[in-house]
Amino acid sequence: MGPGVTCPWSGRLSGFRVRTWIEPVVASTQVAGSLYDAGLLLVVKESFASEAGGSSNYSANQSLVGYQEDQQQKAISNFYIIYNLVLGLTPLLSAYGLGWLSDRYHRKISICTAMLGFLLSRIGLLLKVMLDWPVEVMYGAAALNGLCGSFSAYWSGVMALGSLGCSEGRRSVRLILIDLVLGLAGFSGSMASGHLFKQIVGHSAQGLLLTACSVGCAAFALLYSLFVLKVPESKPNKVHPTVDTVSGMMGTYRTLDPDQQDKQNVPGNPPTPGKGKSSQREVVALLFVGAIIYDLAAVGTVDIMALFVLKEPLHWNQVQLGYGMASGYIIFITSFLGVLVFSRCFRDTTMIIIGMLSFGSGALLLAFVKKTYMFYIARAIMLFALIPITTIRSAMSKLIKDSSYGKIFVILQLCLTLTGVVTSTIYNKIYQLTLDKFIGTCFVLSSFLSFLAIVPIGVVAYKQVPRSQQGECAEKQRS
Repeated sequence: MGPGVTCPWSGRLSGFRVRTWIEPVVASTQVAGSLYDAGLLLVVKESFASEAGGSSNYSANQSLVGYQEDQQQKAISNFYIIYNLVLGLTPLLSAYGLGWLSDRYHRKISICTAMLGFLLSRIGLLLKVMLDWPVEVMYGAAALNGLCGSFSAYWSGVMALGSLGCSEGRRSVRLILIDLVLGLAGFSGSMASGHLFKQIVGHSAQGLLLTACSVGCAAFALLYSLFVLKVPESKPNKVHPTVDTVSGMMGTYRTLDPDQQDKQNVPGNPPTPGKGKSSQREVVALLFVGAIIYDLAAVGTVDIMALFVLKEPLHWNQVQLGYGMASGYIIFITSFLGVLVFSRCFRDTTMIIIGMLSFGSGALLLAFVKKTYMFYIARAIMLFALIPITTIRSAMSKLIKDSSYGKIFVILQLCLTLTGVVTSTIYNKIYQLTLDKFIGTCFVLSSFLSFLAIVPIGVVAYKQVPRSQQGECAEKQRS
């Protein structure tokens, strides 16, 4: 593929090339994250359960036990509202600056700083378990994580490195491969989380082994990124002198007038670069809108799902919760396989729409789940749910200069984070209000938003069609 560094799986391996692989960092960070997420939920649940357990009258009456469970659900939900607000808003102070520094000085700045925040938050949970601190201390841990950039700075840095080290034609597969590694690591961590949480049973030590493993993995990721990871050489985008087109998996993203390629052969039709920039901005804006609406649906579903499975009718224990969270990471595998297959015969926009339809259908079924097997069927229908956001990032990387990857990906991730914070708050409140009426209300809303996100992506797909074909379609509709 050329003398420079391309995709990490191609060509003869060398010591330097192996050190440019971001996958070890992604894997260890995600194992730490999946252990932390499960551990935080279980620790918070146990903390509120022990507080409610002080009143022995509740155990005498089954209806009062049900009332106690509802109050515990609301307490956990309120905790996560504040926690997600802190974790989502604090990166706004630092993430863009870290992205700018990464573009200007060194690509690893945003990644290493964010992983320092991850490590501090994992240490905070470990200290809470060891010293039996109140759960409110985790708000401070979330603030430290956010001030270091959190996931917004970290994932934008990962995507920038992944985009730098691969050609345009393989970029969608390259980025989804990183997601696959993340999914496999998250699956492994989630599968082990329930068992690790039960290893040390005691009032204050429960979850000690789980949180210690999370800290160890986070520390390894930070040290690896500091002393081993190298930045790959940039593979520049191809630039055409008269027509600025960006190759997709099938077809092109045209950043000028779709008829430009035909017009350039006709005398008296000079190129219009201003129009090209305007068209490019329109496509990027539509991709942003589609990503944000879809992320609203995805974040809301994931936030509520963790609470949903702890309550009747499912009422899962720690091990079942770990298995359920692990099932979500299988989507990373199926989405990777989906991109490998679909990229051979579909445009990027078509793959995005397939993923949105997959998630929307699964979320709709999830609203009516009554048994555990129904939950896993709904998750199976979401098998391509990861394709949209990753493919949107890939499409954007083909429309911008590699020197702007850090800033653009940070802006996108900050938009997703900010909308995620708003979504988390709204969904948790809706969940509390509909807890005793229709517990699947939030999932129905997510399904609607997922289908709504198809609209801007459809407009992008329409813009990809040459105007001559658009005119033919219009004529057929009139006739």
